[in-house]
Amino acid sequence: MNPLFKIFFLSVVAAQISGCSSFGKGVVEAVMEKQQAVDTRLCEVWGKSFNGIMPFLNLQKGKMKVLMVHGVGDHLPGYSTQFVEKLAKELDLPVMSAQYKNITLTDPFDTTKNLGNLRINRLLSRDRTKELMFYELTWSVITAKQKEVLAYDNSGEYSFRRAEINDLMKKFSNDTGPDPIIYLGDSREEILISFTQSFCWMTKSNWENLPNNEAQACSFNDNSLTTNIDNDQYAFISHSLGSRITIDGMQRIASLMDARNSQYKDDSIESRELVEALKRKEIPIYMMSNQLPMLQLGRKLPEVNNQKASYCRPQGDKYDQRMLSKTSIIAFSDPNDLLSYAVPRGFVEKYLDSRLCIDVTNININVATIFDAFGLGKLANPINAHIGYDTDDRVIALIAKGIGNDKTSNIVNERCRWIDTID
Repeated sequence: MNPLFKIFFLSVVAAQISGCSSFGKGVVEAVMEKQQAVDTRLCEVWGKSFNGIMPFLNLQKGKMKVLMVHGVGDHLPGYSTQFVEKLAKELDLPVMSAQYKNITLTDPFDTTKNLGNLRINRLLSRDRTKELMFYELTWSVITAKQKEVLAYDNSGEYSFRRAEINDLMKKFSNDTGPDPIIYLGDSREEILISFTQSFCWMTKSNWENLPNNEAQACSFNDNSLTTNIDNDQYAFISHSLGSRITIDGMQRIASLMDARNSQYKDDSIESRELVEALKRKEIPIYMMSNQLPMLQLGRKLPEVNNQKASYCRPQGDKYDQRMLSKTSIIAFSDPNDLLSYAVPRGFVEKYLDSRLCIDVTNININVATIFDAFGLGKLANPINAHIGYDTDDRVIALIAKGIGNDKTSNIVNERCRWIDTID
């Protein structure tokens, strides 16, 4: 084996063993530390200015609520802990609830189903004037059942026949590779119900009224939801496949709102006041390792597309049929992330539901360090480039305080280039 390739390959495996959070100690790290003396990693923001989460922390009425949706691979509740702690520090929210609240998600029409876990955390400023409610969706229990088909391949009966490094890579592949495939099958509807239920709980009530350690379904047909939606502010944070789930989940909710659609008539949103409240909302989606273009392959077009002007402009003939006033997609993509893609021009109009009124800001950002591989070329660990978004200080700062406003973080002003766009 080529020595350089061997060093890099071992570093990738070391990253997987340690949770893909570092390269580990050794020759590669020594080289990287030397080259990291001056951080010149790319950060380019293409799109309109945005405010981030911070301006909505001290609402006179309502709360700022954020839902995180993970991507491929088996996850356990608590996977977002490091991200939440970094976000809380950036937002100056040093007070946290002593205990999480956990809701076992289920299907309102079949409560025997386990559709994952929703963990809720409450973050506050020292003087209690600012508050953030953070919701973490763990849906992988749904796909884990089907991935048991591959369990035999991870057993000693087969794994001992592989070289050690190949065995680690195969187990990683068995954990992450099937999820996009499973999502295209029958489990897709259960995952989308899991997302829909999570959003319902976001709109349902405040901290004191949330159930804890219970399996319970949420209904949109509740008189209190309209007031909550009017007063609260919402945002989504997603990773890889989680971004597709978020978009599909919002399109599903759009169909629940559409009385003409019979597919979801049993759990449709009947309250016209709630529907009108949603039409007044602007909800951003912060997509890390965005994969929307790749995950569109082989899929049907949404039932409503190429009609943004009709649905999203006040003078449009279908303006009163929109779902939201605006959905801002802030798509983070590392060029060295082999599974991440920017959102190209024209993609939104053709492939995403017009009723969501989507605008896109593309952020090209190196979350993985690029280093000189001993003079033989530039190299970046593609694993770190795929999973490093939620620990990158610039990503955290952009989500927290946005760009192009007077609250923008210094690290963003100093290390990110902003290219404003106009219609």
